[in-house]
Amino acid sequence: GDDAVAQIKAGNNLIMPGVPETTQALKDGLANGSLTEQDLDDNVKYILDVALRAPSVKGYKFSNEPDLKGHAVVARQAAAEGIVLLKNAGGTLPLSAASGKVAVFGKSSYEFISGGTGSGDVNEAYTVSLLDGLDNAGFSIDSALKQQYEAYIPAERAKLPPKAHFLMPDTPIPELVPAAGELKRLAQETAIALITLGRRPGEMADVKIDGGFNLTAGEQELIRTTAEAYHAAGKKVVVILNVGNAIETASWRDQVDAIVVPWQGGQEAGNALVDVLSGKVNPSGKLASTFPVHYQDVSTAANFPGRTVSDQPISVLDGLLTGYASEVEYEEGIYVGYRYFDTFDVKPSYPFGFGLSYTEFDYGPVRLSSVTFDNELQVEVDVTNSGKVAGKEVVQLYVSAPAGNLDKPRKELKGYAKTALLQPGKTETLTFRLNARDLASFDQASHAWVADAGSYQVIAAASSADGRSQASFTLPGRTVVATVNPVLQPQRALEDIHP
Repeated sequence: GDDAVAQIKAGNNLIMPGVPETTQALKDGLANGSLTEQDLDDNVKYILDVALRAPSVKGYKFSNEPDLKGHAVVARQAAAEGIVLLKNAGGTLPLSAASGKVAVFGKSSYEFISGGTGSGDVNEAYTVSLLDGLDNAGFSIDSALKQQYEAYIPAERAKLPPKAHFLMPDTPIPELVPAAGELKRLAQETAIALITLGRRPGEMADVKIDGGFNLTAGEQELIRTTAEAYHAAGKKVVVILNVGNAIETASWRDQVDAIVVPWQGGQEAGNALVDVLSGKVNPSGKLASTFPVHYQDVSTAANFPGRTVSDQPISVLDGLLTGYASEVEYEEGIYVGYRYFDTFDVKPSYPFGFGLSYTEFDYGPVRLSSVTFDNELQVEVDVTNSGKVAGKEVVQLYVSAPAGNLDKPRKELKGYAKTALLQPGKTETLTFRLNARDLASFDQASHAWVADAGSYQVIAAASSADGRSQASFTLPGRTVVATVNPVLQPQRALEDIHP
């Protein structure tokens, strides 16, 4: 990105983000002859080709009046479908608005995070906070605690220094920890405590270990002191993780009664969260990443984020960003996420695919269309709601390969499906299909996707750590699924690149 003229000559039709310096470099290139008008025309031609395919060019009558209310309903449902229930001791959830006042703790309860930073966000018209969602659903909120947060948040934000530039993410303010006397009052006068912890990772805001993956000292203190006060009064505490990433939970989860992960649910996030907290929607989301006990349990921890190989800073975007030439060794190979945790028996805090419900589900036997694989295999499993309320279940299909010449994890996710809303006692049959590519791994020696011969296990599971039923099939012979051309192979060792 340092040479705009070279980019254009190489066929980069579009240079982003298009800072003024880029435009000037192209003008200078035209002036000094290093760039021709034909070079520009060749690139513009492809941009215009795309533009001329646009529906508006073809006379499509667009509308600037979208069905915003209808879209909000869809956004609310989508957010609720993805909410994950990690813990629910003693039936803490769902809540009832008739049970009494709710104490709402945590700055993110009042300023809910709807998306990540930069390209990790969407241009939402508004964001419904947890507080808004509770109010919309008819819950009574402790007003004194609310007023305390509403005064604290802007006062703390006013203390922050101005941003160096517009791309810089917001600096988080410290968490508010109410005084012991206030906590005692709240525990006596309210029915339950809700604590929201927030994180807003994204573009230019990578999660740090301390205060990102790990909780801050203030967050730990808020959980501990609130739990002590409420449990002394015979009341319960729910922690809500308004995050976009895995977060440390093992050190504090035993202190609270329920944990809910609504992630960053967009504009209707607060309404969707309260739909789940109140039982209007039965949670059916599952973790799409493993929650480790410690950051060092992650297979990439030893090498990420790598090391610098030069002390000379590199500036881009007219000095908005500065970095250093660096390198990272990817020693983990295929063993990332659940593939690593499962294969090497590293116990997580919560496994990949985990998620509780307000009901229970039973899995029937895995049924295969054949015990011998021949191009494709159909897999069926029955799921029955064996609990007392309606709910949905996400079934995950894992395949365990035989020991062969290929490096394979203990099992790999090959499909997943969510049932319809099942009433108590009702059953649905979910169907999956496995093809040859699903069984294959890349063999560097032969430049091909290959499946080893032998016996394969198919596992229907509620998470990567909770297999419910399984069946076996045989692949009679080693199968080459696809071959590739051996291009772009590394030709030099790192020490040759950085002598």
